[in-house]
Amino acid sequence: MTSCWIITEGMAGTENQCLGVAEALGVMPVIKRISLKQPWKSLSPFLGFEQPFSFTGDTLDAPYPDIVLASGRKAIAAARYIKKVSKGETFVVQIQDPRISPKHFDLVAVPHHDPTRGDNVVVTHAAPNRITDEKLKVAAQDFKDVLAPLPLPRVAVLIGGNSKAYKMTAEITRKLCADLLALAQSGYGLMVTASRRTGEENAAIINESLRHENIYVWDGQGENPYFAFLGTADFMIVTADSVSMISEAATTGKPVYMLPLDGGTPRFNKFHNHLLENGIIRTFEGSLKEYSYAPIRDAKLVAWEIKSRIGKPL
Repeated sequence: MTSCWIITEGMAGTENQCLGVAEALGVMPVIKRISLKQPWKSLSPFLGFEQPFSFTGDTLDAPYPDIVLASGRKAIAAARYIKKVSKGETFVVQIQDPRISPKHFDLVAVPHHDPTRGDNVVVTHAAPNRITDEKLKVAAQDFKDVLAPLPLPRVAVLIGGNSKAYKMTAEITRKLCADLLALAQSGYGLMVTASRRTGEENAAIINESLRHENIYVWDGQGENPYFAFLGTADFMIVTADSVSMISEAATTGKPVYMLPLDGGTPRFNKFHNHLLENGIIRTFEGSLKEYSYAPIRDAKLVAWEIKSRIGKPL
């Protein structure tokens, strides 16, 4: 059986990208969460000065795996270290732009909005993720009774919130809730979930405003219905702040409407514009219309590149 390590700093977003690729490969990964000691923590991973004693957290001792999937700045150092000490026997994949030359890895996977390119670089539409049709079918069945009262068509509303790049103001939240209530009153069934970034004020507005028999707002208690929402929905509305949620929604092949927020960065703008220009997402302006596009399959794309470059069955 092919052995695989996932190496990250322990952040859920980067870890899920690696898990999505591992699952698409059909391997059972060992998850390694690491950090760096000083002075390596402050040094650029471009220097390649890592030693066995540079790391804290889970051990990176031999025997080394057939494949490493790494993501995150500190994981770059670990990926380079394993490529060196395994004498090239481990196929090392860096997911997300390492911002150093891709020649230090066997394969680099970057989203379209990042600049790194090269012969060993695979360019994805968005972020690889764990969404599969089968997972969504299972989740939809698990929550069938909970969501049964909601009419069709159904809309999954995935709300993020405040971040370094974006501000979700109370005004934006009230306008969103007014639009959502209008959809519910016109016969749509709405499934709403917020996040920690939404904030207490916005969460209170959502809970107070969206009281309607056609709206289900998850209260954060019990099993998370996120996959069930994606599996059951006919449409998606997603706030602009989350690359992960937009990527996951677009993996379904269902219409995805992005809700703009205050702020943004050139990198986020490139991400949104690429998906808008390719007809994958649309901007939410209060109404919903059917449209079609080829579902994003970024995890499968990266997995296919790994398999083809290794050149043998996994």
